[in-house]
Amino acid sequence: MGYRVAVVGATGAVGREILKTLHEREFPVDEIVALASPRSTGREVSFGDRTLKVANLETFDFSGWDVALFSPGGAISAVHAPRAAKAGCMVIDNTSHFRMEPDVPLVVPEVNPNAVKDAKRRIIANPNCSTIQMVVALKPLHDLFTIRRVVVSTYQAVAGAGKDGMDELFSQTKGSFVGDPPKIEQFQKQIAFNCIPQIDRFMDDGSTREEWKMAVETRKILDPEIAVQATCVRVPVFIGHSESVVVEFEESVDLERAREGLREADGVVLVDQREDGGYVTPIECVGEDASYVSRLRIDPTVPNGLAFWCVSDNLRKGAALNAVQIAELTIAFDLLGKHH
Repeated sequence: MGYRVAVVGATGAVGREILKTLHEREFPVDEIVALASPRSTGREVSFGDRTLKVANLETFDFSGWDVALFSPGGAISAVHAPRAAKAGCMVIDNTSHFRMEPDVPLVVPEVNPNAVKDAKRRIIANPNCSTIQMVVALKPLHDLFTIRRVVVSTYQAVAGAGKDGMDELFSQTKGSFVGDPPKIEQFQKQIAFNCIPQIDRFMDDGSTREEWKMAVETRKILDPEIAVQATCVRVPVFIGHSESVVVEFEESVDLERAREGLREADGVVLVDQREDGGYVTPIECVGEDASYVSRLRIDPTVPNGLAFWCVSDNLRKGAALNAVQIAELTIAFDLLGKHH
């Protein structure tokens, strides 16, 4: 018994990854439609060995469609996600637009799967990519020792800024070898051979919106009592976000129990040999589903402290895979209603 599935923003980097992930995970699709803005209408995208012609989101009627996976940008989701939900479709939205609304669940399936049952508005939000990979790694540790505070520095790939961000890194890198001056359009400064400590816009307290998102989303998903201090940095890596995470706990930390908890946790792969190369780097996690944890060690500078390194493919677990896993949960909990 299959479902009618719409992928919104199908021509973008995340939209294409969603189509690929739905096919790879053999999501029960009876019928699938690729939707995008009027200017992308008529373009072609792949779904397995099929080619889909992109239809116009603005004129699309969602009546009779079961689930819609949205990643078209916040302003577009703001208009069309409620429209799809009103037509009876379950919306899983990748943008930041609905995440902090109290009646919209913010879900990471390995962390808070039951939250999908609270989708009263038929909208479920997919968290920020850097939040997802971190809370997947934090969950087993929180269950063991109760987290009080997290200090995280991120090293975020340009894929987080979409295809245009990736193109800019490529062209600046290429240009540097032939003496072309860098064209700066997607980022605030040159990204090739550089690091930029700003993702999203600045807020009144001096933090950026990306840093704020990591804090408020972690509290909404994992525990409202957790304090989070984030510094988010864009680095010249194409795909794969990295994070250096320092955690303070309520209870004393046993390193062996921490290792064991991470080893057994859903969605986590622990690769932690204390030797040259005995850790995972972003280039190695591309195309992989897990949150990889390495460099696990006690932090002796605070009571009950632990530090680790975490990498994940931000287009997959950070976006497409998490959205598809949420869609799978809505079927498991029978939230899509009875079917043809």
